[in-house]
Amino acid sequence: MVWEPDSVGYLVRVGDLAPDFTIALTDGSEVTLSSLRGKVVMLQFTASWCGVCRKEMPHIEADIWQKHKENPEFALIGIDRDEPLETVIRFGHSVGVTYPLGLDPGADIFALYAERKSGITRNVLIDRDGRIVMLTRLFNEEEFRALTEKINSML
Repeated sequence: MVWEPDSVGYLVRVGDLAPDFTIALTDGSEVTLSSLRGKVVMLQFTASWCGVCRKEMPHIEADIWQKHKENPEFALIGIDRDEPLETVIRFGHSVGVTYPLGLDPGADIFALYAERKSGITRNVLIDRDGRIVMLTRLFNEEEFRALTEKINSML
């Protein structure tokens, strides 16, 4: 399904089945989104040059990842936009995140969810059936609090 982008560049909508993809993580493993069915999944689109991402990621680490990382029904993947492995590893260390980061060469995964030329940071929350339940754009404390509350309620 091809949508016209919304006001912030998303091509997907709440209620849509999340577009499937396979991503290589910085540890060398690969994850396919559809293999995570049955879990609550959060995708965070990011890049090292994104100042807002650098501001948001420590909050994701503290308020979401540290709270739910031991829960087998939760998955979080940071999807780095079009940067090489070494850059992504350094970026993760510099912002102090321990959640999995993956590589998105050419921003091809990003382009499944939003217009390729549109900005980041973005978070996509997906339910156990693979449907999108929340979309965020930029870092807004009220919206972030709503995201954490939604994750808490789903788990």
